[in-house]
Amino acid sequence: MPCNIIVQEKKPGKIEVSAVNPVASMEAILNKDLHKIAFEVKAKLKKVIAQL
Repeated sequence: MPCNIIVQEKKPGKIEVSAVNPVASMEAILNKDLHKIAFEVKAKLKKVIAQL
């Protein structure tokens, strides 16, 4: 499951953290089990990023 995290400095001292949407990454895959996992991963990534 691709779960790329992007950390970049937008301005000096201003850091942005984002992640590739695993649900969008799995759209071309015809596997319902992977789609379920992708939604779980997306929720967890959102929770982690929100706590930063």
